[in-house]
Amino acid sequence: MAANDNEEPIAATELPVRNKQPRQQLTKGMEHMRAYVIVPEAPPAGEDAYGVPATYEPIRKPATTVASDENPQKRNYPFQFGTRYLEEGDDIFAHNAWDHVEVDAQYNDFIEQQTTFQRENQVSDFDKQRFNDKPEKWWDKFYGNNQANFFKDRKWLVQEFPVLGEVTKEGYGPVTVLEVGAGAGNTAFPLLAMNRNEELRLHACDYSAKAIDVIRAQPAYTAQESPSVLQADVWDIAGQELPPGLTPGSVDLVLLIFIFSALSPDQWKQALSNVFSLLKPGGEVLFRDYGRGDLAQVRFKKGRYLDENFYVRGDGTRVYFFDEKELREIWSGDKTTDDSAAVAFEVRNLAVDRRMLVNRQRKLKMYRCWMQGQFRKPKESETPSDDSATKLK
Repeated sequence: MAANDNEEPIAATELPVRNKQPRQQLTKGMEHMRAYVIVPEAPPAGEDAYGVPATYEPIRKPATTVASDENPQKRNYPFQFGTRYLEEGDDIFAHNAWDHVEVDAQYNDFIEQQTTFQRENQVSDFDKQRFNDKPEKWWDKFYGNNQANFFKDRKWLVQEFPVLGEVTKEGYGPVTVLEVGAGAGNTAFPLLAMNRNEELRLHACDYSAKAIDVIRAQPAYTAQESPSVLQADVWDIAGQELPPGLTPGSVDLVLLIFIFSALSPDQWKQALSNVFSLLKPGGEVLFRDYGRGDLAQVRFKKGRYLDENFYVRGDGTRVYFFDEKELREIWSGDKTTDDSAAVAFEVRNLAVDRRMLVNRQRKLKMYRCWMQGQFRKPKESETPSDDSATKLK
């Protein structure tokens, strides 16, 4: 149609320029075929894990001739650790955890850098006093907020400490087990559930009254028939009194599972003295705690450093990170803080447990380091010895 001569000419309009979109590799309808039609690229390094760069890689062991299918420890069964070694050619994200994983020199340098940063940005003197004066109040607050929902039950107890499987067997006979730092009962209740020994007596103690309230409120505790197997009480391992219902030389086994690290170094001597007093001659301590260089230590930022290897978490609770030599000296009596004689245990077994835990969905690698040991109170006719060359299996 011709334009009317009386009409004003229409101004040209500039249309927005549409950028050319990159061509999709696959249509939505073809996505289910991706694995069959696309050549896979090199696997990504994954995300940074809590401040640890994903570029740090674990040291791999030489590949063996044993196929993964023939090694049940490399299958994805839970709670079967010990020989799942990361070898050349293994997919890191094929399993949830790898055993005895070592890190390279570059990662050790990163740990040193983090420690220097933490030391230069430590807790103020005012806050040090605030966190150290009454540490139990911070644990009261923790269990008041979290109840029994924070920690998971420790299903690995018998695997790591087979003696617990023995003393809970039917007909084993009289045995007294003391768990120190029982928390919400994540050790006590699994032991109670597996117990078939009518003569087992299990004492669960914690210096947080809130934690003991949580244990006593659980149906598994209130439903016990008389005489009850499990008794829960408030007790400070570094205090001057022994736990309710226990006397010197009355305990066969003491469990210290992630509790010794909550003490400050100046509390260690009294804690060991109390444990030594409670144990029968020949009685043992089952120990597991944080090792130096663990992810939990490396990830700390400003304002968390209390003292060398000693930190305060964001919730106000404290944690210490040990190394093997230090623990050996503490428990064998070689490390004393004054001129008085220290109690001396026989170090039956002490080793570093290094693992790499994996978040397979987010592609995270988390380098963990724990210390595990067994310490024995010598019998009266014995002299303490150290045969700790035996390593964890």
